[in-house]
Amino acid sequence: MRIDGSGTLRASCVLCPNPGPMTLEGTNTWILREPGARGVVVVDPGPHDERHLERVARTVQEQGAQVLMTVVTHRHPDHGEGARYFSELTGAPVHAVDPAVRISGRGLSDGEVLEADGLEVRVIATPGHTEDSVCLMVEADNTLLTGDTVLGRGTTVIDGDDGLGPYMDSLYRLRDIVREHDVRTLLPGHGPILTSPAAVLDSYVDHRESRLRQVLDAVGAGATGVEEIADRVYPDVAEQIRFAAVSSVRAQLRYLSSRGELPEGVEV
Repeated sequence: MRIDGSGTLRASCVLCPNPGPMTLEGTNTWILREPGARGVVVVDPGPHDERHLERVARTVQEQGAQVLMTVVTHRHPDHGEGARYFSELTGAPVHAVDPAVRISGRGLSDGEVLEADGLEVRVIATPGHTEDSVCLMVEADNTLLTGDTVLGRGTTVIDGDDGLGPYMDSLYRLRDIVREHDVRTLLPGHGPILTSPAAVLDSYVDHRESRLRQVLDAVGAGATGVEEIADRVYPDVAEQIRFAAVSSVRAQLRYLSSRGELPEGVEV
């Protein structure tokens, strides 16, 4: 599926040329705009790639529009490292949960509605991938921008040993929101758009619960260390992303330990 230029009535993607094992085809920068309006919200300007950032600014300008604000879904450099340069290009403030990512902007609170020239974007706190992760709902489009909480393909890495509990809570919450608000499209931070949100969230939850069972099975078979468990649970993982598998196992073990489901002697 085509990614660059994809989107909905109120959202369009400008794909950053930074492909890789963790970024898939690249970072999706989203331009949000109410039909017929001039004001624009840009979500996740991307890494410090001047050609990409200038292309995003030029795309907005060619539409006869103006960036009123930029929002960064979480602190990772592939989403927000270019925010300062983009702010210099557009003059627009950058809002984010993490103060280190903000540029003349403010924090984001769960449930608040960002307004820009008739466009309404609701902030949904979804910690887990990172502690500062948010999703953004454009209810008029039945659309949810998911950052790295849900990807266009594959699954999300948990950044932090204690992140799986919050991440599972975020998945359950998003699944409820998708059903309650009849969300029809997910716009991820990487990969193609998703048009079966309920099925995607179900699969994400099922995948995580299945991995937890695999970890418990590995422990039951005698594995006690993170590396050994990773070998059993992720036997075919590519070497360049093995660190992500190890990180995931560590998070899974911490989660199971917090629930009292790990026997003594297992490395956490």
